[in-house]
Amino acid sequence: MKNLFIIANWMQGTALSGGDRIFIELAKRWGNKLNVSLFVSKEGNQICCREGLNLANQKIWASDIFSGNRLSDGVYRTLNSIFHALCVTTSQEDIILSSSDFIPDSLPAFIIKLRNPKVKWIASFYLFAPRPWKKNSPYKGTKRVIGLMYWLSQIPAYYMIKKFADLVFVTSQPDVNPFITKKRPANKVIVVQGGVDTSYAREYFKSREVTPIEERKYDACFVGRFHYQKGVLELIQIWREVCKKRSQCRLAMIGTGPLDQKIKRTINQLKIKDNIDLFGFMDGSDKFDVFKQSKIVVHPATYDSGGMAPAEAMAWGLPGVGFDLEALKTYYPKGMIKTRCFNMTEFAENIIHLLSNPNYYQMLSKEAVQLINEQWDWEKQAQNIFDKSTSC
Repeated sequence: MKNLFIIANWMQGTALSGGDRIFIELAKRWGNKLNVSLFVSKEGNQICCREGLNLANQKIWASDIFSGNRLSDGVYRTLNSIFHALCVTTSQEDIILSSSDFIPDSLPAFIIKLRNPKVKWIASFYLFAPRPWKKNSPYKGTKRVIGLMYWLSQIPAYYMIKKFADLVFVTSQPDVNPFITKKRPANKVIVVQGGVDTSYAREYFKSREVTPIEERKYDACFVGRFHYQKGVLELIQIWREVCKKRSQCRLAMIGTGPLDQKIKRTINQLKIKDNIDLFGFMDGSDKFDVFKQSKIVVHPATYDSGGMAPAEAMAWGLPGVGFDLEALKTYYPKGMIKTRCFNMTEFAENIIHLLSNPNYYQMLSKEAVQLINEQWDWEKQAQNIFDKSTSC
């Protein structure tokens, strides 16, 4: 049995990114096919344990000593990953999976590949940083500096991965071409859409205890990181527009992130505190309970390579409303209303239209469940990704 070494040294805080979810779910399902080892940060180790990933060989690399200071933390984790990468012993058939393109994950994989060119390096590259000067960049105003630093930091990672990785994981078809080279054909750039554990939702529907739509507490729910790319600040503006026409509408927001305080201030400024409930990070049964009490899921991401979070809610029969991003065309071809980018008034109107038309709602709800069961089930996804990764 071959060895798989997963590097996740950049994991921070308590929230779970889409890339984190992908490697955790793959590791759970590949354990009977490969000897899986995990090199992870202290915070990442806590997240993995919480998510049910407890490997026999799960080693902590970076501590949380500089957590909260992005620059110091980045330098520390990079140096930490270099040190540990120089100590890893591999054989020629081993596989290295870097869980993200961030330097503390991609650089150690690159070092291991240089030390042993026979290993297979699978590099995860799930989102191209937005170019700071582009109109579609979510980093506006004073945040342009952060956007610039993010974009600059990704350049060396992209170079390393494009030149030296054996396989590349991306999350949408438009991201395939940038990694095709003379040595790496298209079949070695694998679109990893992600997945959903649909078993809980299926059991819920079988129970025949589904809460009627008209009795549900929340008109909509959001799940995801509170980050500029996810459109959470735009969502607050959108919800104000909804409340102008339907004053009793309520929104549930599940997540945490750098915009926590700004979201709270904006809600208070717009005087819609009674219309929005902030739950912080939730997972498992707590999150499912919110889905059960919600009518639709909103995905107002303004910059994304796909977006796995709304799929979780759609598995529970919640139709979606999102912006018409290029990546969402393949991710959600049905079960979701696409709004012109980035028309917040139209987004609000689509929410109201969906809530006001029972027949249209039922049609999209059925489409959402069908889509997730057919294309997003984790068991099918994990096997498909494994087959593609090992056949190259």
